[in-house]
Amino acid sequence: MLSAARPIPQWLSDPDTPPQLRQQLELAQKIRTFASQQLALPDNASYTRYADLHRSSAVWNVFAAQELSLELKTWCYPLFGCASYRGYFRQSDAEALARELSAQGLDVFVAPVPAYSTLGWFSDPLLNTFVNWPEPQLAGLIFHELAHQLLYVSDDTRFNESFATAVEREGVRRWVQARDDPRLRELYAQEQAHQADLAALLEQARADLRQAYASSAPATERRQRKEQILAQLQAQYLALRDTRWDGYDGYDGFFRAPWNNARLAALAAYQDDVPAFEALLAREHRDLPSFYREVKKLADMAPEKRNARLRALASSATDLPIRDTMHDRQSVAAHAQ
Repeated sequence: MLSAARPIPQWLSDPDTPPQLRQQLELAQKIRTFASQQLALPDNASYTRYADLHRSSAVWNVFAAQELSLELKTWCYPLFGCASYRGYFRQSDAEALARELSAQGLDVFVAPVPAYSTLGWFSDPLLNTFVNWPEPQLAGLIFHELAHQLLYVSDDTRFNESFATAVEREGVRRWVQARDDPRLRELYAQEQAHQADLAALLEQARADLRQAYASSAPATERRQRKEQILAQLQAQYLALRDTRWDGYDGYDGFFRAPWNNARLAALAAYQDDVPAFEALLAREHRDLPSFYREVKKLADMAPEKRNARLRALASSATDLPIRDTMHDRQSVAAHAQ
């Protein structure tokens, strides 16, 4: 991946570079500059180069959960710490682990991932796996991954991903505002509305499952209730698509993949603590450097104290002037689809 990457100016000066790719690389350059100058994100060589991996995903992550639980299995690594997924550069390796875990009775989800952060250890390149995304999603991914370079807490996937998602949302909002493009604003507003509807749908499914799993009913009845909830989720999406969305089918592929505990829990990791971070951002008057300093204070807390503080922030969110938007995107698609 790193050896295949070439500086963007080389791609732009190469007459063999396709026009579409040239256009997206020029856009990515502007987004990268905006990230450092306007969002106070790391100013380094990440996303200043481009590589074609000749495959559809950068890595494949494996998520797993017990049959009657939304708690993700964790794996621990040297230096990196523990995370609620295991990643592979080859899809076949990820699927082999998935089969092994499934044979143990776990719910398993293999997620194709278009990008990931090396946390500043290397200069992460733009990749063919996401460079042609629509503008809001491309900007969001770059902001999200740079946020990981700014701050990363070992053993706390939800904290890390929710923080990066909060930065991503704020960054895309500011990017769209700065671009002053009516077409882009319309695209962004439509995507935000879709994501808000989807997030509400998925959270309701998780709430229903949590209630079912906490029940004292026999395991057989809880399994039946689980199947009913997952089937209902699919039906609710179709109703949403055909009524509220006027037939917009952009998420049909996303809903085509089977739903289980692992998939629902993986998606939740990217958004569960976002309301808390957005409440903190609002309290800092949307000043990003101040927000980052406060988040670093949270990161330095013991896990129990940190989680309690996040819960308190989330509970105060309704009293603050925070945007009622849900996790965009690409974030669903880029990190856990």
